[in-house]
Amino acid sequence: MIHIDIETPNDLAAREALLDRAMGPGRFLKPSERLRAGRLPAGGLSLVARDGDRLVGSVRLWNVSAGGVPALLLGPLAADPAVQGRGVGSGLMQVALNRAELAGHRAVILVGDPEYYARFGFSGEATRGLVMPGPVDRRRFLAVTFTGDGLAGAEGPVVATGARDPSAGFAAAA
Repeated sequence: MIHIDIETPNDLAAREALLDRAMGPGRFLKPSERLRAGRLPAGGLSLVARDGDRLVGSVRLWNVSAGGVPALLLGPLAADPAVQGRGVGSGLMQVALNRAELAGHRAVILVGDPEYYARFGFSGEATRGLVMPGPVDRRRFLAVTFTGDGLAGAEGPVVATGARDPSAGFAAAA
């Protein structure tokens, strides 16, 4: 039976192995990775899916400023290829978005397949005035908002605002 938990420090190696299997080395070249590098995920918003003792899914949310508006960046979302189609990704998304909204966050942005993320309320409308730190396919630059104003009027770059990861070293903090 698959269940969702808060990620713990003991999950790090299994999580990285999962991301390698699900996404490959190209994951480090994505513009979203520039925002995550050297930062800690948003508190309470790093989740894993377990099948017994085995880690089979992961999602993290990160604090960012989206054109001057506080928001979260979602990603990466990954499910072990062995359990894809069993609702692991959808379950992680629902729990992550519910926790983000309950914690008072205004919006979540991501770069991903609109056909997949539309079911969770994501669209490209709220990201029109925003710019990621690198080239992205505008069709894949999406957001969901939780409050009436969400990202209204947000224009400009998306920049990392989360706490720095002290284990990342000086180079990532620069």
